Amino acid sequence: MGQRFTRRQMIKAAGTATAAGLLLPRKGRAAKKTLKILQWNHFVPGYDKWFNNQYIKEWGEKNDTDVIVDNVGIPAINTTAAAEVSAKKGHDLFLFLWPKPVYEDEVIDHREIYEEVEKKYGKPIDLAIKSTFNPKTKKYFGFSDSYVPDPVNWRKSMFDEAGMKPDTWDDVRLAGKKIKDKRNVPVGIGLAQEIDTAMAMRAILYSFGGSEQDEQGRLVIGSKNTVEAVKFVKALYQETMTPEVFSWDASSNNRAMLAGRASVVLNAISVTREAENKNMMVDGKPIGDDIWLAKPAKGPTRRMGLEHVMNVYVIWKFAENIAGAKKFLVDYVGNFHRAFEASEFYNFPCFPKQVPDLKQMLQKDSKAKPPDKYFVLADSLDWATNVGYPGYSNAAIDDIYSQWILNNMFAKAAQGVMSPEDAVKEAEAKCRDIFAKWKERKLL
Repeated sequence: MGQRFTRRQMIKAAGTATAAGLLLPRKGRAAKKTLKILQWNHFVPGYDKWFNNQYIKEWGEKNDTDVIVDNVGIPAINTTAAAEVSAKKGHDLFLFLWPKPVYEDEVIDHREIYEEVEKKYGKPIDLAIKSTFNPKTKKYFGFSDSYVPDPVNWRKSMFDEAGMKPDTWDDVRLAGKKIKDKRNVPVGIGLAQEIDTAMAMRAILYSFGGSEQDEQGRLVIGSKNTVEAVKFVKALYQETMTPEVFSWDASSNNRAMLAGRASVVLNAISVTREAENKNMMVDGKPIGDDIWLAKPAKGPTRRMGLEHVMNVYVIWKFAENIAGAKKFLVDYVGNFHRAFEASEFYNFPCFPKQVPDLKQMLQKDSKAKPPDKYFVLADSLDWATNVGYPGYSNAAIDDIYSQWILNNMFAKAAQGVMSPEDAVKEAEAKCRDIFAKWKERKLL
């Protein structure tokens, strides 16, 4: 005769069976979480290799998440972002290489990410806050994990022959003319509609005491200092450069320098790293050994350089995995020492405590000749600044940047299409309209 069950035992047994039945199959069927990230094609390929093939897999396993990374070229970043905002669908984490405050209404407030990271890993640098915070709305429209210093890359043999170093902008102009006249090798600074030109022109503008805005966010582009900066660039172009710079893209200065067709460029260390990693030769000699690094050139007012790249991650309001994106950023900063190494010192920490041995590493690099070649970057926070200096990177500054208004201002004067004074006036009028637009939208 079979065993008999009381009603309570039957209910309990049924409940246990149901729980087991629900849990076991569900574990097999449950949709694994997904985190979609958009990043650029890093100029130091080893970084993408580490991030895409190692780091995201480790993080995904720990967090039961499939992490998908899509890498795009620099020109595709803005168009991809615009398409995602229009469709209200896309990546959970989107990496810009410059601040994007124009999308403030489309992104979450990243404040709690900063707060969590600061609690765990110390305070961020001012450069990060100036690039991701809107003092008008008190919102963090992005999160910056790292920045990339923008030193001067120069051919030591050529400058030695000219008896000079690229310490000031006048030095660059005088030495550049001597080198071009003797060797027919021009200065390689872009005057095109691309980000390297945008950074280089701002470095010159700021070092001459000009800027788009003042510390309070008031438009001041039409200053005498701006006119002087534009006059300088016109002379620099006419005396030391060639027309090809008007049609350059973001990697043209890299290619020119590595092919031995530029005496000096403003760029991150992707130039020297590529020379080292590929053992590139020019005239039978390793070109990397002859490309040295210097701090940004000093102008009449100050020594000032832009960050070459400002990493700004945003999480869209319409992202499907906002919680996962937040955690990914916090954890990534926690692993930033590995990122710094994988980028071969290209990505510098916005949370300095994460790379406490930065100076020691820069002092002795295994690939560099001389070994301390990269040590010039050790004090980069003394001279690296944000787009929009001395104010914050606001929506108007972003709009001016993205429309290449300053690039065009300098280029038109250099080409002789407009006088320096008229080029500045035209730029000022366009900037005034842009500032008015964003004030009306209450983001300024």
